[in-house]
Amino acid sequence: MKYCILITDGAADYGLDEFNGQTALQAANTPYFDRMASEGEVGLTFNVPQGMEPSSAIACMSVMGYDPKEYYKGRASIEALSLGVPMEKGSSLFRCNFVNIQDGVMQSYNAGDIKSKEAAELIQALNEKLGSQQITFYPGLNYRHILKIKDGGLSLKAQTTAPHDISDKSILGYTPSGDNKDLLNFLMDASKEVLKNHPVNKARIKRGELPATQIWLFWGAPPLESCPSMQEKYGIKGAMSSAVSLLFGLGMMTGMDILHIDGVTDIDTNDYAAQIKGSLKSLDNHDMVVIHVEAPDEMGHIGQAKRKVQAISDIDKYMAKAIIDYAKSYDIRVLVLSDHPTPISLKTHTDEPVPYILWGKGIKASGAKRYTEDEATKSGIYEKNGYNMIKKLLMKRF
Repeated sequence: MKYCILITDGAADYGLDEFNGQTALQAANTPYFDRMASEGEVGLTFNVPQGMEPSSAIACMSVMGYDPKEYYKGRASIEALSLGVPMEKGSSLFRCNFVNIQDGVMQSYNAGDIKSKEAAELIQALNEKLGSQQITFYPGLNYRHILKIKDGGLSLKAQTTAPHDISDKSILGYTPSGDNKDLLNFLMDASKEVLKNHPVNKARIKRGELPATQIWLFWGAPPLESCPSMQEKYGIKGAMSSAVSLLFGLGMMTGMDILHIDGVTDIDTNDYAAQIKGSLKSLDNHDMVVIHVEAPDEMGHIGQAKRKVQAISDIDKYMAKAIIDYAKSYDIRVLVLSDHPTPISLKTHTDEPVPYILWGKGIKASGAKRYTEDEATKSGIYEKNGYNMIKKLLMKRF
């Protein structure tokens, strides 16, 4: 038996004005997901434990079968692991976004979708101007980077806000606050002068693109602690496919092999066909593959309803179809779900339950007609602890 978890990040939503009140899942063309839904179990799962922030780190950790209340200590260190950042005892790590702020308003949490090559040049400039034995910036994917503060554990007491939570809003009241906030605020302010006349930003402005006006620091975390592997916890050898450092970090944390597949991106330019082909191929020598698709979430964050709906349609066309075809030759069980909703109207995450499909050998039909929020709610099937969904997938006792 082979297993597949397909995470359509942020696909769950509220009704969209552009689609006559339908959600993105309802509006999308999803014949293959709908077939899975009619043949399998559809329900709702709560991936974000009560009282915890609805971040992808927490929600995806749940989906992978790990209780965030036990294993989650902070996001930045998970991303840092995937980037090879050395983590000394007593250090602190922060997610470091390039952003665009105009007249005190968060115009773009990703600096106009800046790409990795340009961002790496800006990170180098930050290290040259602001770096020290204590302060080091590490480049990541596109707008997502890491700041490490050596012997900076006290900085973790500062209260921070993710920039995508305040899209199109004034940043007043959202900069780091509370105890030990000063260093974070100093670095954010000092970055403005470093970036202001940088050649990368000049070129972006000339092309009509938004410049990176400063860095934004948030999601502080201490170095990672030990975590049982997927093999130790569930007796399975797993592989991970994604475009983002967070999922690579979660995979490495849990002893999974990381798949590097050409064409996999974090937006709707993703080569869905290549990603699913490479992911299913990994089942030749793995028991399970986790396939994470970032595009619906990114479209939610930038408020692009039509692109979000199209991304879900493309995931169905290329990925769900390929899984169904795979099942003609191999025994497989599949879990399809969002990690959390990313409503277009909010441009950020919520902690509400998300619809799921369990499909494949041994899964009984629950009577659903489509893979949508409404069908999942009507089923009356609820899993209050998302980290238990993997047990339903594996159909084993632990």
